[in-house]
Amino acid sequence: MMRKILVLGAGKSTSYLLDYFIEKAGNENLHLTIGDIDPSTIPMHIQEHSACTVLKLDIFNEEDRKKNIQIADIVVSMLPARFHIEVAKDCIALEKHLVTASYVSKEIKELNAHAQAKGLIFMNEIGLDPGIDHMSAMQVIDRIRAKGGKMLLFESFTGGLVAPESDNNLWNYKFTWNPRNVVLAGQGGAAKFLQEGTYKYIPYHRLFRRTEFFDIEGYGRFEGYANRDSLDYREAYGLQDVLTLYRGTMRRVGFSKAWNMFVQLGMTDDSYVIENSEGMSYREFVNLFLPYSPTDSVELKTRHYLKIDQDDIRWEKLLELNLFDAKKTIPLKKATPAQMLQYVLEDSWTLDNDDKDMIVMYHKFGYQLNGRNYQIDANMAVIGEDRSHTAMAKTVGLPVAIATLLILNKKITRPGVQIPISKEIYEPILKELEAYGVVFKEYNVPYLGYNPDSISDK
Repeated sequence: MMRKILVLGAGKSTSYLLDYFIEKAGNENLHLTIGDIDPSTIPMHIQEHSACTVLKLDIFNEEDRKKNIQIADIVVSMLPARFHIEVAKDCIALEKHLVTASYVSKEIKELNAHAQAKGLIFMNEIGLDPGIDHMSAMQVIDRIRAKGGKMLLFESFTGGLVAPESDNNLWNYKFTWNPRNVVLAGQGGAAKFLQEGTYKYIPYHRLFRRTEFFDIEGYGRFEGYANRDSLDYREAYGLQDVLTLYRGTMRRVGFSKAWNMFVQLGMTDDSYVIENSEGMSYREFVNLFLPYSPTDSVELKTRHYLKIDQDDIRWEKLLELNLFDAKKTIPLKKATPAQMLQYVLEDSWTLDNDDKDMIVMYHKFGYQLNGRNYQIDANMAVIGEDRSHTAMAKTVGLPVAIATLLILNKKITRPGVQIPISKEIYEPILKELEAYGVVFKEYNVPYLGYNPDSISDK
Protein backbone atom coordinates (compact mmCIF):
# COMPACT_ATOMS: atom_id res chain seq x y z
CA MET A 1 0.00 0.00 0.00
CA MET A 2 1.29 3.48 -0.88
CA ARG A 3 2.43 5.52 2.14
CA LYS A 4 1.92 9.25 1.76
CA ILE A 5 4.35 11.85 3.12
CA LEU A 6 3.43 15.55 3.13
CA VAL A 7 6.40 17.93 3.20
CA LEU A 8 5.46 21.51 4.05
CA GLY A 9 8.10 24.01 2.92
CA ALA A 10 10.86 23.35 0.39
CA GLY A 11 13.52 25.84 1.41
CA LYS A 12 17.32 25.64 1.59
CA SER A 13 17.43 22.78 4.08
CA THR A 14 15.34 20.34 2.05
CA SER A 15 17.56 19.27 -0.88
CA TYR A 16 18.88 16.09 0.77
CA LEU A 17 15.56 15.42 2.51
CA LEU A 18 13.65 15.36 -0.79
CA ASP A 19 16.35 13.34 -2.56
CA TYR A 20 16.30 10.78 0.26
CA PHE A 21 12.55 10.25 -0.01
CA ILE A 22 12.78 9.90 -3.80
CA GLU A 23 15.64 7.42 -3.48
CA LYS A 24 13.55 5.31 -1.09
CA ALA A 25 10.19 5.79 -2.85
CA GLY A 26 10.26 2.56 -4.90
CA ASN A 27 11.31 0.09 -2.22
CA GLU A 28 9.32 1.80 0.53
CA ASN A 29 6.12 2.51 -1.48
CA LEU A 30 6.27 6.23 -0.81
CA HIS A 31 4.41 9.07 -2.46
CA LEU A 32 5.66 12.55 -1.69
CA THR A 33 3.48 15.66 -1.72
CA ILE A 34 5.50 18.87 -1.44
CA GLY A 35 3.64 22.05 -0.59
CA ASP A 36 5.40 25.39 -0.86
CA ILE A 37 4.36 29.01 -1.33
CA ASP A 38 6.64 29.15 -4.40
CA PRO A 39 6.91 25.67 -5.95
CA SER A 40 8.83 27.03 -8.95
CA THR A 41 11.99 27.00 -6.81
CA ILE A 42 11.80 23.21 -6.39
CA PRO A 43 14.30 21.43 -8.72
CA MET A 44 12.87 19.92 -11.89
CA HIS A 45 14.07 16.40 -11.08
CA ILE A 46 11.78 16.56 -8.04
CA GLN A 47 8.84 18.19 -9.82
CA GLU A 48 8.92 15.64 -12.64
CA HIS A 49 9.43 12.53 -10.53
CA SER A 50 6.56 10.02 -10.66
CA ALA A 51 6.62 9.61 -6.87
CA CYS A 52 6.10 13.35 -6.30
CA THR A 53 3.22 15.79 -6.36
CA VAL A 54 4.34 19.42 -6.13
CA LEU A 55 1.74 22.08 -5.33
CA LYS A 56 1.44 25.70 -4.35
CA LEU A 57 0.34 25.80 -0.74
CA ASP A 58 -0.20 28.85 1.43
CA ILE A 59 0.12 27.62 5.00
CA PHE A 60 -2.40 30.26 6.09
CA ASN A 61 -5.05 28.80 3.78
CA GLU A 62 -6.73 26.61 6.39
CA GLU A 63 -8.86 24.65 3.94
CA ASP A 64 -5.93 23.70 1.67
CA ARG A 65 -3.68 22.95 4.62
CA LYS A 66 -6.17 20.60 6.28
CA LYS A 67 -7.11 18.92 3.00
CA ASN A 68 -3.50 17.96 2.31
CA ILE A 69 -2.79 16.89 5.90
CA GLN A 70 -5.91 14.72 5.83
CA ILE A 71 -4.68 12.56 2.94
CA ALA A 72 -1.14 12.11 4.36
CA ASP A 73 0.13 9.37 6.65
CA ILE A 74 2.80 11.60 8.15
CA VAL A 75 3.60 15.33 7.95
CA VAL A 76 7.10 16.82 7.75
CA SER A 77 7.08 20.53 8.52
CA MET A 78 10.13 22.38 7.23
CA LEU A 79 8.37 25.71 7.70
CA PRO A 80 9.72 28.50 9.92
CA ALA A 81 9.27 27.42 13.55
CA ARG A 82 6.52 29.93 14.29
CA PHE A 83 4.22 28.25 11.75
CA HIS A 84 4.44 24.72 13.21
CA ILE A 85 1.70 25.16 15.79
CA GLU A 86 -1.22 25.40 13.34
CA VAL A 87 0.11 22.35 11.48
CA ALA A 88 0.49 20.51 14.79
CA LYS A 89 -3.09 21.27 15.84
CA ASP A 90 -4.33 19.93 12.50
CA CYS A 91 -2.22 16.79 12.98
CA ILE A 92 -3.87 16.22 16.38
CA ALA A 93 -7.36 16.73 14.94
CA LEU A 94 -6.71 14.59 11.86
CA GLU A 95 -4.57 12.01 13.73
CA LYS A 96 -1.30 12.32 11.77
CA HIS A 97 2.30 11.93 12.92
CA LEU A 98 4.45 15.08 12.71
CA VAL A 99 8.21 15.59 12.26
CA THR A 100 10.05 18.94 12.54
CA ALA A 101 13.66 20.06 12.91
CA SER A 102 12.71 22.96 15.19
CA TYR A 103 12.98 23.49 18.92
CA VAL A 104 9.96 22.32 20.93
CA SER A 105 7.93 25.45 21.62
CA LYS A 106 5.72 25.89 24.68
CA GLU A 107 2.65 25.63 22.43
CA ILE A 108 3.82 22.37 20.86
CA LYS A 109 4.70 20.93 24.27
CA GLU A 110 1.15 21.58 25.45
CA LEU A 111 -0.10 19.14 22.80
CA ASN A 112 1.79 16.22 24.38
CA ALA A 113 -1.18 14.70 26.24
CA HIS A 114 -3.36 14.90 23.11
CA ALA A 115 -0.66 13.26 20.98
CA GLN A 116 -0.15 10.47 23.51
CA ALA A 117 -3.88 9.84 23.82
CA LYS A 118 -4.15 9.38 20.05
CA GLY A 119 -0.93 7.38 19.70
CA LEU A 120 0.73 10.09 17.62
CA ILE A 121 4.47 10.71 17.38
CA PHE A 122 5.43 14.39 17.31
CA MET A 123 9.19 14.24 16.70
CA ASN A 124 10.97 17.60 17.07
CA GLU A 125 14.58 18.84 17.18
CA ILE A 126 15.65 16.15 14.71
CA GLY A 127 17.87 18.28 12.46
CA LEU A 128 21.45 19.36 13.12
CA ASP A 129 21.49 21.59 16.19
CA PRO A 130 19.08 20.70 17.64
CA GLY A 131 19.16 17.11 16.44
CA ILE A 132 22.47 15.43 15.62
CA ASP A 133 23.90 17.15 18.70
CA HIS A 134 21.29 15.44 20.92
CA MET A 135 21.74 12.02 19.35
CA SER A 136 25.54 11.96 19.23
CA ALA A 137 25.75 13.27 22.81
CA MET A 138 23.27 10.79 24.25
CA GLN A 139 24.96 7.88 22.48
CA VAL A 140 28.20 8.57 24.36
CA ILE A 141 26.52 9.55 27.65
CA ASP A 142 24.43 6.35 27.68
CA ARG A 143 27.56 4.31 26.91
CA ILE A 144 29.43 5.91 29.82
CA ARG A 145 26.54 5.24 32.19
CA ALA A 146 26.16 1.64 30.97
CA LYS A 147 29.66 0.84 32.23
CA GLY A 148 29.03 2.54 35.57
CA GLY A 149 30.51 5.97 34.86
CA LYS A 150 29.27 9.19 36.43
CA MET A 151 29.09 12.26 34.18
CA LEU A 152 31.07 15.26 35.44
CA LEU A 153 31.38 17.48 32.38
CA PHE A 154 29.61 18.01 29.07
CA GLU A 155 30.40 20.69 26.50
CA SER A 156 28.99 20.89 22.98
CA PHE A 157 29.61 23.32 20.11
CA THR A 158 28.24 23.48 16.56
CA GLY A 159 29.10 25.79 13.67
CA GLY A 160 27.84 26.39 10.17
CA LEU A 161 30.88 27.74 8.30
CA VAL A 162 32.39 28.02 4.86
CA ALA A 163 34.50 25.05 3.70
CA PRO A 164 38.30 25.56 3.66
CA GLU A 165 38.41 25.49 -0.16
CA SER A 166 35.82 28.31 -0.34
CA ASP A 167 37.19 30.31 2.58
CA ASN A 168 38.33 33.43 0.76
CA ASN A 169 37.53 36.37 3.04
CA LEU A 170 39.21 37.77 6.14
CA TRP A 171 36.26 36.82 8.38
CA ASN A 172 36.57 33.13 7.41
CA TYR A 173 32.78 33.17 7.24
CA LYS A 174 29.81 33.18 4.86
CA PHE A 175 26.10 32.71 5.52
CA THR A 176 25.13 29.06 5.34
CA TRP A 177 21.76 29.42 7.12
CA ASN A 178 19.32 32.16 8.14
CA PRO A 179 21.37 35.40 8.20
CA ARG A 180 18.93 37.07 10.58
CA ASN A 181 19.61 34.42 13.23
CA VAL A 182 23.33 35.05 12.85
CA VAL A 183 22.96 38.81 13.32
CA LEU A 184 20.72 38.41 16.38
CA ALA A 185 22.73 35.57 17.96
CA GLY A 186 23.12 35.82 21.72
CA GLN A 187 20.47 38.48 22.31
CA GLY A 188 17.53 38.21 24.71
CA GLY A 189 19.35 37.77 28.00
CA ALA A 190 22.68 36.71 29.44
CA ALA A 191 24.27 33.43 28.39
CA LYS A 192 23.91 30.99 31.28
CA PHE A 193 26.01 27.89 31.92
CA LEU A 194 27.56 25.76 34.65
CA GLN A 195 31.32 25.65 35.05
CA GLU A 196 33.06 23.45 37.63
CA GLY A 197 30.12 23.52 40.02
CA THR A 198 29.41 27.26 39.70
CA TYR A 199 26.68 29.03 37.72
CA LYS A 200 28.15 31.53 35.26
CA TYR A 201 26.52 34.32 33.25
CA ILE A 202 27.80 36.34 30.29
CA PRO A 203 25.86 39.50 29.39
CA TYR A 204 25.37 40.15 25.67
CA HIS A 205 27.85 43.04 25.54
CA ARG A 206 30.62 40.63 26.71
CA LEU A 207 29.49 37.46 24.94
CA PHE A 208 31.88 37.65 22.00
CA ARG A 209 34.90 38.36 24.19
CA ARG A 210 34.52 35.18 26.28
CA THR A 211 35.49 32.38 23.93
CA GLU A 212 36.86 28.88 24.22
CA PHE A 213 39.32 27.34 21.74
CA PHE A 214 39.62 23.82 20.34
CA ASP A 215 41.16 21.95 17.42
CA ILE A 216 39.57 19.52 14.98
CA GLU A 217 42.03 17.20 13.28
CA GLY A 218 42.41 18.06 9.61
CA TYR A 219 40.47 21.32 9.91
CA GLY A 220 42.51 23.46 12.27
CA ARG A 221 41.57 25.66 15.21
CA PHE A 222 38.15 27.04 16.11
CA GLU A 223 36.64 29.22 18.80
CA GLY A 224 33.28 28.94 20.54
CA TYR A 225 31.02 31.38 22.33
CA ALA A 226 28.21 30.44 24.73
CA ASN A 227 24.63 29.82 23.66
CA ARG A 228 21.95 31.71 25.55
CA ASP A 229 20.99 28.95 28.02
CA SER A 230 23.27 25.94 28.20
CA LEU A 231 21.12 24.40 30.93
CA ASP A 232 18.05 23.84 28.74
CA TYR A 233 18.84 20.16 28.30
CA ARG A 234 20.19 19.36 31.76
CA GLU A 235 17.10 17.35 32.69
CA ALA A 236 16.54 15.80 29.24
CA TYR A 237 20.12 14.50 29.16
CA GLY A 238 19.96 13.40 32.80
CA LEU A 239 22.81 15.75 33.75
CA GLN A 240 21.30 17.25 36.91
CA ASP A 241 24.45 16.46 38.91
CA VAL A 242 27.02 17.40 36.29
CA LEU A 243 29.63 19.98 37.31
CA THR A 244 30.19 21.64 33.91
CA LEU A 245 27.52 22.09 31.25
CA TYR A 246 28.26 24.42 28.36
CA ARG A 247 26.76 24.63 24.88
CA GLY A 248 27.97 27.07 22.27
CA THR A 249 28.48 28.16 18.68
CA MET A 250 31.68 27.58 16.69
CA ARG A 251 33.50 30.06 14.48
CA ARG A 252 37.02 30.39 13.11
CA VAL A 253 39.44 32.07 15.51
CA GLY A 254 39.17 35.86 15.34
CA PHE A 255 35.55 36.05 14.19
CA SER A 256 34.08 36.76 17.62
CA LYS A 257 36.49 39.58 18.44
CA ALA A 258 35.69 41.21 15.09
CA TRP A 259 31.92 40.64 15.43
CA ASN A 260 32.07 42.35 18.79
CA MET A 261 32.71 45.64 16.94
CA PHE A 262 29.15 45.52 15.58
CA VAL A 263 27.81 44.79 19.06
CA GLN A 264 29.72 47.70 20.61
CA LEU A 265 28.59 50.08 17.86
CA GLY A 266 24.93 49.05 18.34
CA MET A 267 24.48 47.68 14.81
CA THR A 268 22.96 44.38 15.98
CA ASP A 269 20.08 46.12 17.80
CA ASP A 270 16.68 45.02 16.53
CA SER A 271 14.53 47.00 18.97
CA TYR A 272 13.98 50.24 17.04
CA VAL A 273 13.78 51.47 13.44
CA ILE A 274 15.89 54.00 11.55
CA GLU A 275 13.34 56.39 10.06
CA ASN A 276 15.40 57.38 7.00
CA SER A 277 16.97 53.97 6.37
CA GLU A 278 15.87 53.63 2.74
CA GLY A 279 18.62 54.78 0.41
CA MET A 280 21.13 55.30 3.19
CA SER A 281 24.71 54.58 2.14
CA TYR A 282 26.84 52.05 3.98
CA ARG A 283 29.02 54.94 5.11
CA GLU A 284 26.05 56.88 6.49
CA PHE A 285 24.89 53.76 8.29
CA VAL A 286 28.20 53.45 10.14
CA ASN A 287 28.19 57.16 10.96
CA LEU A 288 24.80 56.84 12.73
CA PHE A 289 26.53 55.24 15.70
CA LEU A 290 29.52 57.59 15.96
CA PRO A 291 29.86 60.96 17.69
CA TYR A 292 29.64 64.13 15.63
CA SER A 293 32.87 65.75 14.55
CA PRO A 294 33.24 68.73 12.20
CA THR A 295 36.72 67.59 11.17
CA ASP A 296 37.22 63.83 11.68
CA SER A 297 36.30 61.35 8.94
CA VAL A 298 33.98 58.40 9.53
CA GLU A 299 37.02 56.12 9.29
CA LEU A 300 38.93 58.06 11.96
CA LYS A 301 35.91 58.22 14.29
CA THR A 302 35.42 54.46 13.92
CA ARG A 303 39.06 53.79 14.78
CA HIS A 304 38.88 55.99 17.87
CA TYR A 305 35.52 54.63 19.05
CA LEU A 306 36.58 50.99 18.73
CA LYS A 307 40.21 51.60 19.71
CA ILE A 308 41.53 50.01 16.51
CA ASP A 309 45.25 50.41 15.82
CA GLN A 310 46.53 50.75 12.27
CA ASP A 311 47.96 47.22 12.27
CA ASP A 312 44.81 45.61 13.71
CA ILE A 313 43.36 42.98 11.35
CA ARG A 314 39.87 44.03 12.45
CA TRP A 315 40.26 47.21 10.43
CA GLU A 316 40.98 45.22 7.28
CA LYS A 317 37.87 43.16 8.02
CA LEU A 318 35.71 46.28 8.15
CA LEU A 319 37.19 47.57 4.89
CA GLU A 320 36.53 44.22 3.22
CA LEU A 321 32.79 44.67 3.91
CA ASN A 322 32.80 48.05 2.09
CA LEU A 323 31.41 49.62 5.25
CA PHE A 324 32.75 53.08 4.35
CA ASP A 325 31.47 53.06 0.77
CA ALA A 326 29.43 56.20 0.05
CA LYS A 327 27.89 54.77 -3.16
CA LYS A 328 26.55 51.43 -1.93
CA THR A 329 23.08 51.95 -0.48
CA ILE A 330 20.56 50.07 1.67
CA PRO A 331 17.08 49.82 0.06
CA LEU A 332 15.16 48.93 3.25
CA LYS A 333 12.33 51.13 4.55
CA LYS A 334 12.12 51.78 8.30
CA ALA A 335 14.63 49.05 9.01
CA THR A 336 16.21 48.26 12.35
CA PRO A 337 19.99 48.51 12.72
CA ALA A 338 20.14 44.70 12.73
CA GLN A 339 18.21 44.48 9.46
CA MET A 340 20.48 47.07 7.86
CA LEU A 341 23.60 45.26 9.06
CA GLN A 342 22.22 42.00 7.68
CA TYR A 343 21.76 43.61 4.26
CA VAL A 344 25.35 44.90 4.28
CA LEU A 345 26.75 41.52 5.33
CA GLU A 346 24.72 39.55 2.78
CA ASP A 347 26.35 41.73 0.14
CA SER A 348 29.71 40.13 1.03
CA TRP A 349 28.91 36.84 2.76
CA THR A 350 26.49 35.10 0.37
CA LEU A 351 27.76 31.77 -0.98
CA ASP A 352 28.81 31.87 -4.63
CA ASN A 353 27.42 29.17 -6.93
CA ASP A 354 30.52 26.99 -6.65
CA ASP A 355 31.13 27.65 -2.94
CA LYS A 356 30.96 24.82 -0.43
CA ASP A 357 29.91 25.11 3.19
CA MET A 358 31.05 23.13 6.23
CA ILE A 359 29.38 21.89 9.40
CA VAL A 360 31.57 21.26 12.45
CA MET A 361 30.46 19.81 15.77
CA TYR A 362 32.53 19.22 18.89
CA HIS A 363 31.60 17.42 22.13
CA LYS A 364 33.58 17.04 25.33
CA PHE A 365 32.57 14.40 27.90
CA GLY A 366 34.16 14.17 31.34
CA TYR A 367 33.27 11.30 33.67
CA GLN A 368 34.34 9.39 36.73
CA LEU A 369 34.72 5.61 36.74
CA ASN A 370 36.10 3.48 39.58
CA GLY A 371 37.49 6.57 41.31
CA ARG A 372 39.35 7.87 38.26
CA ASN A 373 38.47 10.75 35.93
CA TYR A 374 38.36 10.34 32.15
CA GLN A 375 37.57 12.50 29.14
CA ILE A 376 36.33 11.76 25.62
CA ASP A 377 36.44 14.38 22.87
CA ALA A 378 34.25 13.72 19.82
CA ASN A 379 34.01 15.79 16.67
CA MET A 380 32.41 15.78 13.24
CA ALA A 381 33.08 17.76 10.06
CA VAL A 382 30.89 17.62 6.95
CA ILE A 383 31.66 19.46 3.69
CA GLY A 384 28.85 20.44 1.30
CA GLU A 385 28.75 19.59 -2.41
CA ASP A 386 27.59 22.93 -3.79
CA ARG A 387 25.27 25.87 -3.10
CA SER A 388 22.10 23.75 -3.16
CA HIS A 389 23.38 20.49 -1.68
CA THR A 390 25.02 22.08 1.32
CA ALA A 391 26.42 20.45 4.43
CA MET A 392 23.73 22.37 6.31
CA ALA A 393 20.99 20.84 4.15
CA LYS A 394 22.51 17.38 4.59
CA THR A 395 22.83 17.53 8.37
CA VAL A 396 19.40 19.13 8.88
CA GLY A 397 17.42 17.25 6.22
CA LEU A 398 18.75 13.70 6.42
CA PRO A 399 17.95 13.08 10.11
CA VAL A 400 14.43 14.42 9.49
CA ALA A 401 13.97 12.10 6.52
CA ILE A 402 15.41 9.04 8.26
CA ALA A 403 13.23 9.61 11.35
CA THR A 404 10.14 9.99 9.15
CA LEU A 405 10.74 6.61 7.54
CA LEU A 406 11.47 4.96 10.90
CA ILE A 407 8.11 6.23 12.18
CA LEU A 408 6.29 4.99 9.08
CA ASN A 409 7.97 1.59 9.47
CA LYS A 410 7.02 1.46 13.18
CA LYS A 411 10.67 1.33 14.29
CA ILE A 412 10.00 4.44 16.41
CA THR A 413 6.82 3.80 18.39
CA ARG A 414 6.66 5.85 21.58
CA PRO A 415 3.87 8.47 21.17
CA GLY A 416 3.92 12.07 22.32
CA VAL A 417 5.88 15.29 21.83
CA GLN A 418 9.56 14.35 22.00
CA ILE A 419 13.16 14.96 21.00
CA PRO A 420 15.65 12.29 19.79
CA ILE A 421 17.38 11.31 23.02
CA SER A 422 16.34 7.65 23.37
CA LYS A 423 18.32 4.72 22.02
CA GLU A 424 15.50 3.50 19.73
CA ILE A 425 15.75 6.83 17.91
CA TYR A 426 19.42 7.82 17.91
CA GLU A 427 20.98 4.43 17.25
CA PRO A 428 19.45 3.69 13.79
CA ILE A 429 19.64 7.33 12.67
CA LEU A 430 23.31 7.80 13.55
CA LYS A 431 24.14 4.45 11.95
CA GLU A 432 22.45 5.43 8.68
CA LEU A 433 23.98 8.92 8.73
CA GLU A 434 27.43 7.34 8.67
CA ALA A 435 26.67 6.02 5.17
CA TYR A 436 26.24 9.66 4.10
CA GLY A 437 29.55 10.79 5.59
CA VAL A 438 28.17 12.17 8.85
CA VAL A 439 30.65 10.47 11.19
CA PHE A 440 31.94 11.31 14.66
CA LYS A 441 35.56 10.62 15.59
CA GLU A 442 36.28 9.99 19.25
CA TYR A 443 39.50 10.61 21.17
CA ASN A 444 40.44 9.66 24.73
CA VAL A 445 42.26 12.64 26.23
CA PRO A 446 43.46 13.65 29.74
CA TYR A 447 40.58 14.89 31.88
CA LEU A 448 40.59 18.70 31.82
CA GLY A 449 38.01 19.33 34.52
CA TYR A 450 38.72 19.39 38.23
CA ASN A 451 38.38 16.86 41.02
CA PRO A 452 34.83 17.09 42.41
CA ASP A 453 36.14 16.07 45.84
CA SER A 454 38.15 19.27 46.17
CA ILE A 455 35.70 22.00 45.24
CA SER A 456 36.80 25.58 45.78
CA ASP A 457 35.33 28.91 44.68
CA LYS A 458 35.71 29.26 40.91
